[in-house]
Amino acid sequence: MTAIDQRQIRHHDESEAKPNKRKKLNHNPEKNLLVNLNACSKSKDLKAAMALYDASMAAGTVHLGQQHFQTLLYLCSASTTEPSLKTIAIDRGFEIFERMVSSGITPNEASITAVVRLAATKGDGDYAFKLVRDMVATGGGSTPRLRTYSPVLFCFCEKLEAEKAYEVEEHMDTAGVMLEEAEISALLKVSSAIGQESKVYRYLHKLRECVGCVSEETLKIIEDWFSSDRASEVSDNGMGSDVGLLREAVSKNGGGWHGYGWVGEGKWIVERGNVSPIGKCLSCGEQLACVDTNEVETNNFADSLASLAIERKAKMTSNETIANFTEFQDWLERHGDYEAILDGANIGLYQQNFADGGFSLQQLEAVVMELYHKSGNKWPLVVLHKKRVQALLDNPSHRKLVEEWITNGVLYATPPGSNDDWYWLYAAVKLKCLLVTNDEMRDHIFELLGSSFFQKWKERHQVRYTFVKGNLKLEMPPPFSVVIQESEKGSWHFPMSHTDSDGSSRTWLCITRPIAQSP
Repeated sequence: MTAIDQRQIRHHDESEAKPNKRKKLNHNPEKNLLVNLNACSKSKDLKAAMALYDASMAAGTVHLGQQHFQTLLYLCSASTTEPSLKTIAIDRGFEIFERMVSSGITPNEASITAVVRLAATKGDGDYAFKLVRDMVATGGGSTPRLRTYSPVLFCFCEKLEAEKAYEVEEHMDTAGVMLEEAEISALLKVSSAIGQESKVYRYLHKLRECVGCVSEETLKIIEDWFSSDRASEVSDNGMGSDVGLLREAVSKNGGGWHGYGWVGEGKWIVERGNVSPIGKCLSCGEQLACVDTNEVETNNFADSLASLAIERKAKMTSNETIANFTEFQDWLERHGDYEAILDGANIGLYQQNFADGGFSLQQLEAVVMELYHKSGNKWPLVVLHKKRVQALLDNPSHRKLVEEWITNGVLYATPPGSNDDWYWLYAAVKLKCLLVTNDEMRDHIFELLGSSFFQKWKERHQVRYTFVKGNLKLEMPPPFSVVIQESEKGSWHFPMSHTDSDGSSRTWLCITRPIAQSP
């Protein structure tokens, strides 16, 4: 037999086998039902799905599993937005859920979430919350998510059952589930409706913490509160007279809020307007702050940087004796009167020929002198590796300038075996000053915090630069932050999220009191 004949026989045998395989799969009723239910789910056809489910139950030959019930429950919860299907979806959904539980199948998070939505749509927030609490209590590998809690929270808020809504928020916090704008707005609205001024204040700060700019819907809730009679009755009980305390709190918090409560008395002035490019509110004339990380966050960040730098150095050192990172920390304590730190290597190597080992001291000098003059004749600190410093000293044309820098405390040489990145970053964080570098520091973000903290710090402290035809241009941090702000005078400013591409016409909600506008 030839090779061609063998291939033809093999192909014939495989062709005969494939229909048999498909035929066998088509005789699996559980899989067939799941395929058909998924098709109904995609087309949002609740009635067809219920017909399939009823037929399977009547036949008694199909064993429904987790996926069958999950698909049915999802379709029921998704159908509640259709008025003609709402009642059917709710009734059948609860029926299916009861059968699921009685069948011995433990509902997962997706199934619980679907039933929670059904209960909330029905207006039974208590049962919906019980489902969530039971899921958390029993565990079983199912962890609640924001989508699990939201229907319960919205249900209680819409029914003005504020205390129950607060209990849901507390449960979310314990479970590690973060609120988003929609949930905070709902809590803000119900708190405003029942006149709970302390809760309103708390949720305004929740918005500040969790949301950069607010939507039109949220802005309207805020406007309604500050325009209400209840808001005008809220006073500071003399807090506004302690300007020093409020100013100190704002400073410790990094600017933009104090958190001590309402300031001033009387009716609030609520206006929509704009803010100038330098951060001056065109409605009330107040200068908005450039919000920084708070004191505790910054100190913790500096400590973690030092620990990681020392730990990494210990791993790299082997038997070679090198200066300890703690020596730099001690030196910084004695000489830490700097307003700017320079990543010397990043600036000196900018647009240079790396193959030739090019390093531009002229570029570095230009940045040093620009910052020197900007700060009123105060030197910045240049951090540069000792090997690079020695090479500059060995160059007769550079020696005089480098020696002057060393004498004036402008230059710190990091020891052999060290990564100078850790030094300039630690110095900038510890001294709470500017950092001049084009380095994106992505590795530090992942290694140190993995959160939004470092990004906020960079926005406030990093200075980028360019050299165009030899001319230096520094890109300083923005003069103000586009975030919710509470001033020591008691005023509030809320930026709206919808704006044009460059942000020049962004709408701000300006809220002040007559006493808040006084000097």
